[in-house]
Amino acid sequence: MAFIAPNGSYGAYSEMLAVPANSVVKAPRGFSHVEACTILMNAMTARVALDTLALTPGSTVLVTGAAGTFGGYVVQLAKEDGLVVIADASEADEPAVAGFGADLVLRRGDDLTDRVREHFPDGVDGAIDGALFNERLAPAVRDGGTVITLRMHSGEAEREVKLAPVRSKLHSEDREKLDELRRLAEEGKLTIRVVATYPKEAASDAHRRLDRGGLRGRLVLEF
Repeated sequence: MAFIAPNGSYGAYSEMLAVPANSVVKAPRGFSHVEACTILMNAMTARVALDTLALTPGSTVLVTGAAGTFGGYVVQLAKEDGLVVIADASEADEPAVAGFGADLVLRRGDDLTDRVREHFPDGVDGAIDGALFNERLAPAVRDGGTVITLRMHSGEAEREVKLAPVRSKLHSEDREKLDELRRLAEEGKLTIRVVATYPKEAASDAHRRLDRGGLRGRLVLEF
């Protein structure tokens, strides 16, 4: 399986593609190609997000969008790192998010930061924002803490809380990290969720399904 960093004129929608050798690792034993191809992009982004926070074991981290593929991987990798994980979820998703290992699951909603402060009056040590709250998540974080953002959202919010974007593509050839993710998947410590597969001719249908939202796993194109 390979980490494909979108670059210029190409992405992953090709039957054949040359990538750097260090972007390729063995697939986890017992996994199909369909399952294996869903791991690296989201899991590596989660790994880079946690490495950027650089919290010590026992620290608290808030994970939003925890029911999604990225958020679920963040929860599971954070527990591997020895962190205390607070996660948001809808009522329907609470069992799944708790199953990923979250120590505290709070109901998702616009008042999430208030409910975090009820449990942690000084704020959590850091946050990883899969739900794209961005600066609205800053009140949940302690003074001088960091919110990891997606889609290159950056800046500084109140109380010197930093908004730090992550770019997993910069780590596309970190073979050691990629192979560690393979090992964790092989050991059942990363939950693989495939919602549906589509033939390559139906890629537009897959995108329409993605646009409707609410997915709790990945869509896969088969060639």
